[in-house]
Amino acid sequence: MHVDAGALADFARGCAVLGSGGGGPADVTLPVAGQAIEECGPVPVVDPAELPAEALVMPVGLVGSPAVAAERIGGRDEPARLRDRFEALHGAPVAAVMSSEIGGLNGCVAVAWAARLGLPLLDADSMGRAFPRMDQNVLELAGLRPGPAVLADEHGHTVVVDDVDGAHLEQFARAAVVAFGGRAASTDYPLTAGQAARHAVAGSVTRALALGRGEGPAPLLTGKVSSVRRYATEGADGDDATGVLLEGGGPDAGRLVLVEARSEFVAALEDGTPLAVVPDVIALVDVRTGWAVPVEEVRYGLRVHLVTLPSDPAWYTPGGLRLAGPAAFGLAGLAGTTGMRRAPGGSS
Repeated sequence: MHVDAGALADFARGCAVLGSGGGGPADVTLPVAGQAIEECGPVPVVDPAELPAEALVMPVGLVGSPAVAAERIGGRDEPARLRDRFEALHGAPVAAVMSSEIGGLNGCVAVAWAARLGLPLLDADSMGRAFPRMDQNVLELAGLRPGPAVLADEHGHTVVVDDVDGAHLEQFARAAVVAFGGRAASTDYPLTAGQAARHAVAGSVTRALALGRGEGPAPLLTGKVSSVRRYATEGADGDDATGVLLEGGGPDAGRLVLVEARSEFVAALEDGTPLAVVPDVIALVDVRTGWAVPVEEVRYGLRVHLVTLPSDPAWYTPGGLRLAGPAAFGLAGLAGTTGMRRAPGGSS
């Protein structure tokens, strides 16, 4: 399988759905990946088991503000600079690239960088969706070391973070991102192909392509955004919150669903009953364009499909729920309700 120019738009649309409203808008990095494929050729997608078990894999992505990333898309030399520092630290050549976060804009970043480097892209990633923190990934759950992690900007500056746990990587990396002006390229949680086969989220590239082709589940509800309320929360990290009220139309007329968001959509409730709760993927897909809508772009009157998907099984384990379940997003009252529910009068 290859990601070529013909498949790229489908892939980006699928990544947008897996962003669960976060991870940055995938259409920002879609043209970056398109240009890389045009100049360097299609990207082969391989299963980790197709590579030697000891082969070095480089997870890649952008860290920082999606708004800044939209303005500073990076340059052609950035992936090579990151790879060279990564190889020097590990004393081995990189055999493949893997997305650190398939959801949102980072899926296309991985395609672009694989094309630029002439390397295959693993049909796997570190999250299976988007999450706000670098340590919210399945490699952290598996006990893999976060470092040495490398952060770089488009001007040739690099920072290496090592001998830290996942929580400290998040703290140090965010400080470096501020120094870089709000956006950095990153590789962290280095691993081998054998480790990727055992611990990474398998089939995430294939899943994104299928979702982008419209092969996902039927919507839980189709209707319009009837109100958007943004407010402060005392939840995890003190994030701002957004409440989106959806009013069903057509066969869903009379239904009201509240979708709660932080940087991603984290819960969908009907009459107080959870339809889906993080780590479930929750997406609002624009009826007109077919693109999933980021949290910050939701507005009154938008016609959307409410779509929910399960995340990788690792996120439903006790450790996964501690790291990225309801309580991690200030929704302790919904702990124990995780797992998608069937919508009354609708389909799941």
